[in-house]
Amino acid sequence: MIKREGWQNLFENKKMYRKSLENSLTVVAVDKSSNVIGFIRGITDGYTTLFICELFIIEQKRGRGIGNELINYLHKKYPDTRIDLLATKHSSKFYEKQGFRMFYGYRKNFNN
Repeated sequence: MIKREGWQNLFENKKMYRKSLENSLTVVAVDKSSNVIGFIRGITDGYTTLFICELFIIEQKRGRGIGNELINYLHKKYPDTRIDLLATKHSSKFYEKQGFRMFYGYRKNFNN
């Protein structure tokens, strides 16, 4: 799924990404036939911040509220935290529809 979406770094570094999944909150969305149709991965301190690392829904299932359900699921687990995330220009429209507001931030990768 992530390879088709163009998330090459996650796909090419499978061992590292597997460790990331093990050390974070990951919720998988499946259809009635138990096919994986998406997932959300987040990290939190449990009190102040819940950071969404990735949210992915397969293209055929987008626009059906599944991403919003995954966000709400994590928010219900940690209702007092704020939710922060990074978004692309393409995904920013989705998050704005969910009531997120833009804020300023920075990123630095040391491995690239």
